[in-house]
Amino acid sequence: MTGRSDEERGTLFPSRLPAFHRVPVPPEAAYAMRWVWIPEWDLGPGEESRQEVLPFPAANLVVEPGGTTIVGPPTRRSERILSGRGWAVGALLRPAVQPALLGRPSELRDRAVPLIVQGAEELHDRVLRAMTDPAADGAVRRAAAAARLADWVTARAPAPAAGSDAALANRLAVLVEDPSITRVEQLAARMHLSVRSLQRLADRFLGVPPLAMIRRRRLQEAAQRLREDPELRIADLATELGYADHAHFTGDFTTVLGRTPRDYRRAATG
Repeated sequence: MTGRSDEERGTLFPSRLPAFHRVPVPPEAAYAMRWVWIPEWDLGPGEESRQEVLPFPAANLVVEPGGTTIVGPPTRRSERILSGRGWAVGALLRPAVQPALLGRPSELRDRAVPLIVQGAEELHDRVLRAMTDPAADGAVRRAAAAARLADWVTARAPAPAAGSDAALANRLAVLVEDPSITRVEQLAARMHLSVRSLQRLADRFLGVPPLAMIRRRRLQEAAQRLREDPELRIADLATELGYADHAHFTGDFTTVLGRTPRDYRRAATG
């Protein structure tokens, strides 16, 4: 089994999305953020768009017209109902920079708080100006907003030294995406760490345990496979993803997504 594209991973109902863009970050900011994501919407009176997401297990820095927010590492599905007209510019943060911007990431687990640090107002003003520039087209506006967000983050959280714990945390986030890794012991072995050391590293830099990261990747993969392959048997998918059996997979999926795999497939493809 190969990994899926990142483009729709985590988005449970892609057909409901407004205009949505993932903007690559410049190479010099790659240690700090995975990408910048920018949705834009303009809905008619009384119209709503319900967005359901199974987020990546990392924090996000989000700038919107009304303010700037730090969204802590999530452990469950999230939902937002869009209406009217709006936009957001968000950075999916790498583990290396999360302590500098969040303090202790685990203390913001499943929480969103206003960004209250020196320079927060400047960040908001710069992104707001970029996103509302009447002289620029959409692609130019988004690129400018992403660049300003990246500049702000990298100025406050410098690149980690090779071999540092922060650099190891970034490597952890990359390795956990490997679909062949289904157990924490495998991940620890690939990192050349004990399981306990791996858990401490994840708590300090990500705020979620390694097992939760592995499960999140598997469930994101599962949702995408269920949407895209109507002939795929759920029992076969469970085996591909490394679950002991159909029942364990269905239990995990239902607990986190609030629907059984069969009900989710029906809702996502109906």
